[in-house]
Amino acid sequence: MRRSWFLWLTAGLGFLFLYAPIASLVVFSFNESKLVTVWGGFSTKWYGELLRDEQILGAAWISLKIAALSATGAVVFGTLAAYVLLRVGAFWGRPVLRGMTTAPLVMPEVITGLSLLLLFVSMERALGWPAGRGMMTIVIAHTTFALAYVAVVVQSRLVDMDDSLEEAAQDLGAGPVRVFFDITLPVIAPALVAGWLLAFTLSLDDLVVASFTSGPGASTLPMVIFSKVRLGVSPEVNALATLILAVVALGILLAGLVLRRR
Repeated sequence: MRRSWFLWLTAGLGFLFLYAPIASLVVFSFNESKLVTVWGGFSTKWYGELLRDEQILGAAWISLKIAALSATGAVVFGTLAAYVLLRVGAFWGRPVLRGMTTAPLVMPEVITGLSLLLLFVSMERALGWPAGRGMMTIVIAHTTFALAYVAVVVQSRLVDMDDSLEEAAQDLGAGPVRVFFDITLPVIAPALVAGWLLAFTLSLDDLVVASFTSGPGASTLPMVIFSKVRLGVSPEVNALATLILAVVALGILLAGLVLRRR
């Protein structure tokens, strides 16, 4: 009995530590006062101010486009890397490919961002491309580190896949490409969706790598929020965070309903 009370108390304190700041942020997004630490009455005016803030809306649109493009690229290259590592036999570059695929998982973001910045500068001097840093360089950078996470997710699905399905298709005369698109790809489709969502979230949340590889006119939403917070937390930022939490909660609810029906 004492142990159960101790576990409940520990769990309660842990959840309070994690979610009390988030709850405070949501409450103060409806604050009338401009001071985020002083309650001045209930109001939704900061949501209206947020919808009229062109800087935040523009940065949010840029972040969504970068996240979608980088997640798609990460799924393509991460799936190819995972397939080669698990389905192709031994070849001379296998250790190098495995190391390069897993390196972004443990590499500090500062090192990744700085190395990509130096790469883009060297390529611009030598090849003339990319001409300056902008949205494209951020997409390339996010694809580079996100594909490692996609490769891990896809590899776990390929390991659990029954190899006899591919072998049976080959016995019936299907070539490697036909087997991949007709058998392997439908089986690992849930892993591809999960990898895409993970890469999308990582890109949307990234600040460090984007700060190194961005340029004028390509400020992402985390960069804009960070610049605003440095001057003091604005109620508009609280409103934006509350809307993001609402979208995430709605997505989790819909996913739960779909899984429950299935």
